[in-house]
Amino acid sequence: MATGAPRTYRIPLVLLAAANLAILGAILWPWQEALNLPVNGTTAIDPAISLIAYMGLLYWISSGLKEPTQKALSAGTMIGLYGGLVLVIRVLLGVWTGQQPGFLQPGLLGLAVILWGIAGLRGSRAAGNASIGALSGLWSAMVSGLMACTAILAEFYLNPSTQDSPDPWKQYQGLAIGNSATQGLVHSLNTATAFLLLGPLTGAVVGIIFAFFGQSQKS
Repeated sequence: MATGAPRTYRIPLVLLAAANLAILGAILWPWQEALNLPVNGTTAIDPAISLIAYMGLLYWISSGLKEPTQKALSAGTMIGLYGGLVLVIRVLLGVWTGQQPGFLQPGLLGLAVILWGIAGLRGSRAAGNASIGALSGLWSAMVSGLMACTAILAEFYLNPSTQDSPDPWKQYQGLAIGNSATQGLVHSLNTATAFLLLGPLTGAVVGIIFAFFGQSQKS
């Protein structure tokens, strides 16, 4: 690739999704036991399906694009890396403190969402099309969510005893059952799935909102 050409980092991101899937497989081994988790094993199946979908989407979305759209995805990638770092900090704070530290974690999540919106704005300007803001914001959120998922799964794999859910109400609802290790596993899987699925939807929405705002400012 020539110097200065748009970079979507497609292959590294696909490989990161594959690495997440491998870590998830190691955590859930023996796999037949995963079916005993809540909702007939859906708690374990959802993140696995999401990661497989990410591998396909990350490769497909960034294939055969014209240069303006590539530039939009490139902007989404770079900002998504910053958003991912914010989410990783949020994840690690929750693990290390064992509780919700005031407004810090919600604030970090809000900061990540704002970054996805900025990705939409920059992407729309790069492509000259406000609707591309949704794609850039979605791509940015996928990058961030994948990084957050990596932090969640790696932390649990390396130190499962620290992954108890800090929310007793969720445990009472049956989202975390059994011993403390099982409770931590369910909490981690649910959180990873939320980042993977809800993040891109949020990114697309804020991306196009920021894009239209930016376009109106130019008019």
